[in-house]
Amino acid sequence: MSSERARSTGSTQITVRKLNKVYPNGLRALDNVNVDIKKGEFVAIIGSSGAGKSTFIRSLNRLVQPSSGNIIINGTDTVTAKGSDLRHLRREVAMIFQQFNLVKRLTVLRNVLMGRLGYKGGLGNIWPVFNSKDVDMALQSLNRLGIVEKAYIRADQLSGGQQQRVAIARALAQEPSIMLADEPVASLDPETSIVVLDILKRINREDGITTIVNLHQLDLAREYADRVIGFKAGKLVFDGSPEEVTREVYERVYR
Repeated sequence: MSSERARSTGSTQITVRKLNKVYPNGLRALDNVNVDIKKGEFVAIIGSSGAGKSTFIRSLNRLVQPSSGNIIINGTDTVTAKGSDLRHLRREVAMIFQQFNLVKRLTVLRNVLMGRLGYKGGLGNIWPVFNSKDVDMALQSLNRLGIVEKAYIRADQLSGGQQQRVAIARALAQEPSIMLADEPVASLDPETSIVVLDILKRINREDGITTIVNLHQLDLAREYADRVIGFKAGKLVFDGSPEEVTREVYERVYR
């Protein structure tokens, strides 16, 4: 990929203030986290296992309920959002998982169409009926990911890299303004990891979708991100450009 990085000129889209998460066993997974993320940024989050990366990223769309603090996304405080506000938030914020989270017995197309559920509401979430617009959008998403020819086969017939592409296509079908990816390449081989991150970077640049990715691999964070955030023991201990990720920063985050 090109080494050139587009500077983010967007306004602040995500504001996090005094964010804490304490589990019933006393574990403090997030400790007074404060951060702003601009629209269109590609942010890599680094840190050791248990540092708070996944808790943070899952708090943004309320897969994890914070203990206290505020997360303002597109003007809505997601920590207190309920009902239609929460449904709208989850439509705006797409999620890509390490283990893909596909329904393996369904076709690829049907899995991608699940990204349209947020637009159905009510009984449409229980017995969803997808119209031609939904199908067209799903096929277009698959085409962008280079796997439209797989649309009518079962998801469990795909390789891991292909399944992750389906998961990204499903996220695109949501028409999100923010895309979260929780260790999206941890289950993939190095070559496939590059392909998946190239796709996420291209979508970020072409669509202006704010992209936040948890990564274990520091070299990939340096290569793809506009900005790197480091967590250690639930605290945000680094926030800067990839070029600023020095040996001293590595020691601060990982030791």
